[in-house]
Amino acid sequence: MKTTRLKKKRLGNTEYREGSENIFADIGIPNPEEAMAKAKIAMKIHDTIKKKKLTQAKAAKVLKISQPKISLLLRGYLTDFSLERLLRFLNDLGQNVYISITPASHGHGSTWVGDSPSNKRMAILGR
Repeated sequence: MKTTRLKKKRLGNTEYREGSENIFADIGIPNPEEAMAKAKIAMKIHDTIKKKKLTQAKAAKVLKISQPKISLLLRGYLTDFSLERLLRFLNDLGQNVYISITPASHGHGSTWVGDSPSNKRMAILGR
């Protein structure tokens, strides 16, 4: 597994490495952009379930999955969930998901996951 090369920095006598905005890239997780996007979407699902005061059993009924799967999702075990499925869960919880396509300002485009195009971004997919 390849990890991102982090720049060495020094504070007094202490040397440290500053991480990037994506911990998954820093520790060498495959497809770190997708992992970050899934984590951010899962956090939004968690927040929505909490805001609606749903138990895991009630959330499982809404999302049409088992309670043990809800438990895994809420604890961040996301390998069994695709991005598409996580987005569908948000819809099932009464959340709108907007996908907007615009020309890239230069070169290769990127995918942004966040609350809205004008708010701070949550994750970026792409190169």
